Amino acid sequence: MTHPYELEIPCVKDQVSAEEWKIRCDLAAAYRLVADFGWDDLIYTHLSARVPGSDHHFLMNPLGLMFDEITASSLVKIDLSGEKVMDSPFEVNRAGFVIHSAIHEAREDAHCIVHLHTDYGIAVSNLKEGLLPLAQSSLVPYAFMSYHDYHGFAVNDEERESLVKDLGEAKAMILRNHGTLTAAPTVAAAFELMFFLEKACRIQILTQSAGAEIQGMSQEALQQALKDMYVVLKGDTTGSMVWPALYRRAHRLDPDFAT
Repeated sequence: MTHPYELEIPCVKDQVSAEEWKIRCDLAAAYRLVADFGWDDLIYTHLSARVPGSDHHFLMNPLGLMFDEITASSLVKIDLSGEKVMDSPFEVNRAGFVIHSAIHEAREDAHCIVHLHTDYGIAVSNLKEGLLPLAQSSLVPYAFMSYHDYHGFAVNDEERESLVKDLGEAKAMILRNHGTLTAAPTVAAAFELMFFLEKACRIQILTQSAGAEIQGMSQEALQQALKDMYVVLKGDTTGSMVWPALYRRAHRLDPDFAT
């Protein structure tokens, strides 16, 4: 039985390379997992991934689809000017384009960018002190963190320069009064880093909400933990051991994402 808002998504698998299709499936899985973890914000916020090649094309969600509707074929392929470079019945999300195109253009290593507006992430972004190293789970995002002040809705090209400058070489960012962002060489790495950034924000707000005196780490313990963390993470810049399991989780939720 059809309804007035029936969604038809033509499959594009035969129109793209095998490498692009793999990235489309990974990115679509990430969208489904964001929805599953309760990190989505209706049709807003964005994840993007660079398409292999020298054209600086990238994929991102079309405007108007919930994250649990995203499929590999529904992702829109655009250039750094925000123009579609492949036929699609869907529109480009302008706010997502400004943020993502600026970072994709400036950072060759940023093949995937995850940007969210979660309650806990925004709550921490509202705190002047930012993210605190309150727990072991907080250390990975804490070590790679940068900050960007609020400039209004991210729809103006003028914000691109300050955004790129504030991100620098960092892999994670808190956008003040706005949300969170991760940038990494793969969908797997960007998603896992976001998992721990969101977890760190949730831990911090829950800890501070308890209203009791906080038992913080000593500077000696913090520095040693950060040093140990770099040893553990050394060389792990392009993938994640957990991603195959996450992909299987997305497949169990609904295998149609890979269509």
